[in-house]
Amino acid sequence: MKPEFLIEMFGYLGSALVLVSFLLTSVVKLRVVNTAGSVIFAIYALIIHSYPTAVMNFCLVAINLYYLWKMSHSDREYDFTVVEEDDAYLRYLLERYGDDIVKIFPGVDLYNPDINRALILSHDGKPVGITMGIDEGDSLNLLLDYTIPQYRDFSVGKFLFSKLAQFGYSSITYKGSTENHEAYLKATGFVEKDGIYVKKLS
Repeated sequence: MKPEFLIEMFGYLGSALVLVSFLLTSVVKLRVVNTAGSVIFAIYALIIHSYPTAVMNFCLVAINLYYLWKMSHSDREYDFTVVEEDDAYLRYLLERYGDDIVKIFPGVDLYNPDINRALILSHDGKPVGITMGIDEGDSLNLLLDYTIPQYRDFSVGKFLFSKLAQFGYSSITYKGSTENHEAYLKATGFVEKDGIYVKKLS
């Protein structure tokens, strides 16, 4: 295989990643994938001596890294409202974001009759997250920990887990699908044991 062909494919890979990044709903994933694509395309531009293109892509990398750092050090303030599992506004939000919830939490039963803990998380009065679970005494069996796409930078989850101890919980368990959540669970302090993720609350 000719080197020229490999170099060209390398450039197409960078372009593809940049384009794919704009299809992602999670802002964090968008910036991560966009950064990877921009790095590859910048290297490709250097190889073919297209220096303006290389400079532009390295600038994009710097911008993405800055905003990723900013999101990981978010100073946004949140609050939450405790609601009944059949609360009308909660049901509205579940319907409003239903397609996204089902996509992210495949198989979740939002109408599980055992659900007896529900919270709506807000930022400046705007609902940004929904938490639903089953109260098991000193532990919460977490069924849904949903955050709207614009706020998926772990800050909502960290706020939530810092507040759950006030309900008398010493731990949180998650037994659902980890297809889309393994990185999030590990980043927020969950530890896997026998297929169940457990987080101890201080």
